[in-house]
Amino acid sequence: MSFLRPSALYYFLVASPSMRWMPCQSGGFFRWPGLDGFMRLLLLALLWTMFSELHYIPSSSMYPTLRVGDRILVEKASFYLRSPAVNDIVTFRDPTKLSRDKMDGVFIKRIVAKAGDTVEIHNGELYVNGVARDEDFIAGPPSYTLELTRVPKGHVYVLGDNRNISNDSHMWGPLPVKNIIGRYVMSWHRPRNI
Repeated sequence: MSFLRPSALYYFLVASPSMRWMPCQSGGFFRWPGLDGFMRLLLLALLWTMFSELHYIPSSSMYPTLRVGDRILVEKASFYLRSPAVNDIVTFRDPTKLSRDKMDGVFIKRIVAKAGDTVEIHNGELYVNGVARDEDFIAGPPSYTLELTRVPKGHVYVLGDNRNISNDSHMWGPLPVKNIIGRYVMSWHRPRNI
């Protein structure tokens, strides 16, 4: 059955050269990256800080989607390419404070309506443009009422998933889009004792 075995020519042309370029075989895998690798790492760190942020959740206003103590990853690049959409979970600066510190008063809420939409809440239901929204992600139905409100241009309407304890647009009105910092991407850490 020697005709089924690879020939010596196969080992010479295919197998041997392929083993030489593999970094784990040549020892190149374990070498220090040098200046080029350091510059790549520096560029990656710069891009990371420009287009993403890490935050923690200090309150239960977004429960059950996010819990107290969760670490979250927020990306800031997508809103340069597109407008905020309904159901995006966004972080933003507190619209009621005029603080110079960018991290003072950062909130996280869900967008429920965009510019031009009408919002109202009654009988424990959220109505956007007169249509009741099916919201299976909220902690419980809102116990408050909200008169018909039109979202102006350049604004969005944000509400927390835990509607009854959330400090959101039902208290201070539509949120200016310019206050939005970024969009929630993923939860990084969830404490075990909660």
